Amino acid sequence: MTFDADSKMQFVFALRSKGVTDTAVLSAMEKIDRGLFIKGYFAERAYEDMPLPIACGQTISQPSVVGLMTQALQVGPRDKVLEVGTGSGYQAAILSQLARRVYTVDRHRRLVTQARRVFDTLELANITAFTADGSFGLPDQAPFDRILVTAAAEDPPGPLLAQLKIGGIMVVPVGQSDAVQHLIRVIRTETGFDYEEMRPVRFVPLVEGLGKD
Repeated sequence: MTFDADSKMQFVFALRSKGVTDTAVLSAMEKIDRGLFIKGYFAERAYEDMPLPIACGQTISQPSVVGLMTQALQVGPRDKVLEVGTGSGYQAAILSQLARRVYTVDRHRRLVTQARRVFDTLELANITAFTADGSFGLPDQAPFDRILVTAAAEDPPGPLLAQLKIGGIMVVPVGQSDAVQHLIRVIRTETGFDYEEMRPVRFVPLVEGLGKD
């Protein structure tokens, strides 16, 4: 299956039906071919609204969740964004269409290497990908206008909150098990943080340390 005009139309219609209505986000997701980020047996299901397995025991999120998280982040064209959990690279590629600069980190070197290849193929020059322990963010590049976490933590991680600008937004799945998680939007204010619970989700856990591959 190819990301042709018909499949793009169906893809965008499915996103709209799940609540992704921001025109900039929809346009970004129409430009970035999800099929480029999925290899092997599951490639033929790339345009279905479902999570799919990728290497290192990780997953690529379903497109509607990618769209809703991106929409909640309210990315502007001058924003510097940190993504924690590169995975396939699909979410970072979407963010690259909306932000000035995207920094993405993953604990699995293999995933970062594969994602960089796709970024190069798509000529996405405003993404920088690192192999690192994402739970500590990227202090050398902080502060960030926006932070997106694509793995679930028990609470919004303190080091990431500290790297968010005043007025900045972080979107993060929070929960103590893979059965009970909620997407949280955090806005940093002059006096602290405002938290908004958005919707139930299911993500792989945010794990400290580097992966073995």
